[in-house]
Amino acid sequence: MTDLIQMGKQAKQAAFVLSQLSQQEKNHALALIAERLEAQQERILAENAKDIQAARENGLSESIIDRLLLTKERLTGIADDVRHVISLADPVGKIIDGGVLDSGLKLERIRTPLGVIGTIYEARPNVTIDVASLCLKTGNAVILRGGKETQHSNKILVEVIQNALQQAGLPEMAVQAITDPDRALVMELLHLDKYVDMIIPRGGAGLQALCRDNSSIPVIVGGIGVCHIFVEQSADQDRSLAVIENAKTQRPSTCNTVETLLVQESIAEEFLPKLARRLKTKEVKFHADSIALSILQGVSANVKPVTEQQLRNEWLTYDLNVVIVKGIEEAVEHIREYGSEHSESILTESQKLANQFVAQVDAAAVYVNASTRFTDGGQFGLGAEVAVSTQKLHARGPMGLEALTTYKWVCVGDYTSRA
Repeated sequence: MTDLIQMGKQAKQAAFVLSQLSQQEKNHALALIAERLEAQQERILAENAKDIQAARENGLSESIIDRLLLTKERLTGIADDVRHVISLADPVGKIIDGGVLDSGLKLERIRTPLGVIGTIYEARPNVTIDVASLCLKTGNAVILRGGKETQHSNKILVEVIQNALQQAGLPEMAVQAITDPDRALVMELLHLDKYVDMIIPRGGAGLQALCRDNSSIPVIVGGIGVCHIFVEQSADQDRSLAVIENAKTQRPSTCNTVETLLVQESIAEEFLPKLARRLKTKEVKFHADSIALSILQGVSANVKPVTEQQLRNEWLTYDLNVVIVKGIEEAVEHIREYGSEHSESILTESQKLANQFVAQVDAAAVYVNASTRFTDGGQFGLGAEVAVSTQKLHARGPMGLEALTTYKWVCVGDYTSRA
């Protein structure tokens, strides 16, 4: 039986120890984790094979099975990702700002670990290592709750991490996993506010809503990407086609993939046939409003009428909504209604309209003449990410190491009293 209270106590104590470690001590532990991931390849792959077999028996899709799958190459890549985290600057202990008050009191605002992170995620065993390594680098303990599809993989990966921590002389309970598939444990974790400082869900809209609506712990909401690209009438059409193709087809299962294309009405008759030809080889399926539907049907594109619900949901496939708008005001209005505040882009040659779009669109990342696929910690130069936040408090957009820290005010006086 899983005892979450005990796990919480162990995590809290481990976080206390981690918060006092030097960068060198944390990097040493991460290096050992990377080494053991490679040394224990055969055991890890054998446990992962159990998850893959169960997934096939349960009729899961090939795309989900691919997310679950670990190979020697993928494990090597995961170990290399851990080594990359070692190379990143440690934000803990960094002085953000400060000064001296008239009273003579010296103030410094210093980055500190958050404490204990709870992460709930689905179907990707690599997340186990990603989150654990980022939390350890920032001196945080973590309680992981992966999906039941990855329970064998997660169990062995956490065992490898814990053995490495023990070898490094650090508390092995700094990284723990809830491997029992009982869903009641998720609700229990969401109310473990005495021990857990932040919840990060990584998964679909249902998981995000479950955590947001039921947690007594602050939740970082994100990862839902109903992303748009607006093709404004002055845009270079040929170059725009390349951006749209990249944003839709490079890796459609990601949250930064474009789901709805907004096309200015004045260029729709000219642009949409070009779009259909460009994406035909990628077998993109269009879901279009009445005007776009008529145009795309005229060039024998694979197109159906778009529904209200489809405009609000992620496809995460080779499906693309197409909506015609009269101009930038209507485009912004559409994004305000249907967007998820993740990533939005405008393709235009007008600097004035680009500035207007940036000012009026409320999203974690707003692009001018670029693909939405760049919303990623590695692409943004953060080195790695634990999630993509679409909320506004504490962190927004790709969450790198700094987003896993808070700060404290350190106040130094000379036996100073307030007047």
